[in-house]
Amino acid sequence: MRTKFSVKKMILGVLVSAASMVQVHAADAEQSLVIKNHRFEPAEIKVAANQRIKLNVSNQDTTPEEFESHSLSREKRIPAGTNAVIYIGPLKPGRYEFFGEFNPETATGAVVAN
Repeated sequence: MRTKFSVKKMILGVLVSAASMVQVHAADAEQSLVIKNHRFEPAEIKVAANQRIKLNVSNQDTTPEEFESHSLSREKRIPAGTNAVIYIGPLKPGRYEFFGEFNPETATGAVVAN
């Protein structure tokens, strides 16, 4: 009888420990970004500060583009005609510039966190 109680107590302890290691996150906010004619549309994305963002990027050009942002610490090559997901944040309030490495003169934009 005492052994069954000890085993149950041990299992309960393991479950409580495992549960404390699991992080619970609210669903990530989603934003869409399109690459078209070597430009990002929209050029400015407004997001809530302190929230993780799932950025869905669709490259509608016939050439690849590379999403690059030093302030967001992100770099992602997106082949022509494909989609990509880039996770950013949580971000402190501010403006975070990004650009297309293959077309830096025209493919520019920013994420603004408020």
